[in-house]
Amino acid sequence: MAGFSDYLENELLDHVFRNSAYSQPATVYVGLFTAAPSDAGGGTEVSGGGYVRKAVTFGAAAGGAISNSAEVDFGTTTGAWGTVTHFGIFDAESGGNLLAWDALTAEKTIGSGDPVSIPIGDLDVSLD
Repeated sequence: MAGFSDYLENELLDHVFRNSAYSQPATVYVGLFTAAPSDAGGGTEVSGGGYVRKAVTFGAAAGGAISNSAEVDFGTTTGAWGTVTHFGIFDAESGGNLLAWDALTAEKTIGSGDPVSIPIGDLDVSLD
């Protein structure tokens, strides 16, 4: 995993070392990018063509890592999304805070009418 966002790093540090409450989001969402975000956010998230962030469910952590326990189905596009290069995990379906992000193993050009999904176990988040 390329990185946790500055937001999440600060929340976790305060939670663990300052006994400050961190309320985990009820749902986390995966978003797709055509230009990389950074720990501070930014990047270019896909927009248009039927794109919306999708809820993602993770299995239990093991060995310092977790992965999605169900397929993440973005459906079939209604317009071209461009070349998707990165993903981000957010605490809201729109807006909200970027929690973590990384590059895709392989960039993917998404055209109109393409089905887009992330198979079970292919979205990994790890700590070391």
